[in-house]
Amino acid sequence: MQEANRSTRDSGLVPPNPLSVVDRRCGIDRRDLPGGSDTNLERRRGPGRRRSDFLRSAEEGQMTDEQFLFIQAIDAFKRVNGKTFPTWTDVLEVVRKLGYRKTMSSELNLDIETSDWTEEPDGPSGVDTVSEDAA
Repeated sequence: MQEANRSTRDSGLVPPNPLSVVDRRCGIDRRDLPGGSDTNLERRRGPGRRRSDFLRSAEEGQMTDEQFLFIQAIDAFKRVNGKTFPTWTDVLEVVRKLGYRKTMSSELNLDIETSDWTEEPDGPSGVDTVSEDAA
């Protein structure tokens, strides 16, 4: 056994450390692979990709009235319901109660098999209605 270790040391080769981290900088960048996501949700910036005014102002701490209202509504929801981490359903409930409705077709390209829809801008939120099963 010592003979094998000595020959490895003498040859200048270092045995691989099983706890070492793989350096991913040497491989292909996954962002350059074909078939990347075309969801219109990519926020990573690269050459020729600038932040929108909407995103830039939020990152710099200058929120729009819309962003501030949303944060206040989420904070109020968490306080009233005793939830530190609201679920996505909770967030959607707050958004609908703020008055948002799906009045336009989606700008996202999702790889899911669901239909897109629109609704009337003055329609009810639908979050306070009790289903007949629960009653």
